[in-house]
Amino acid sequence: MHKLPELSYSYDGLEPFIDEKTMKIHHTKHHQGYINKLNKTLQGTAFKDWELNKLLKGLEELPDKVKTSVRNNGGGHANHILFFSGMSPSSKDKPGGELLEALKDNFGGFEEFKAEFEKVAGSHFGSGWAWLVKAGNGVEVYSTRGHDSPVTNGYEPLLNLDVWEHAYYLKYQNRRGDYIENFWNIVDWDKVEQRFKKA
Repeated sequence: MHKLPELSYSYDGLEPFIDEKTMKIHHTKHHQGYINKLNKTLQGTAFKDWELNKLLKGLEELPDKVKTSVRNNGGGHANHILFFSGMSPSSKDKPGGELLEALKDNFGGFEEFKAEFEKVAGSHFGSGWAWLVKAGNGVEVYSTRGHDSPVTNGYEPLLNLDVWEHAYYLKYQNRRGDYIENFWNIVDWDKVEQRFKKA
């Protein structure tokens, strides 16, 4: 059985950048909803005890009757775990160490990386995610539709931003750009650096 992880901060902990009401609905309704549907799909199957990463990495091996639900709901579960745990009320301005060097090597600098990430997140059509991923010896920025996971394509996710409207609409309405810009105030770069070193 997959379960909803607790947040490491309170629902109002990311104010004023993400409001308490959005966080509570996002976590207890949307994220929990994906988990409920995933568990229902896997119940009574040979895959009910598979770890989330194993399900997503082996997506193409799954039978059609569970594949779509695992892509949508398993992906939604995994993507939200990374998203919620990648934010913090005590964010620092930018990463350091090996991750910062990788950003410089692949984008020319930290500000150039931010600009590329904002471009990808802002131009994504419809619902989906913007990502920073480990790819080979470097890092890349790209987006996915729905709840598709980079894990399925062999990438190691480092940082993501939810650009589904439910993630920002109560506070920002149609101002996705403002939501994206404010995201930098709450990124947990220590956590992202840990993911980079582990990948």
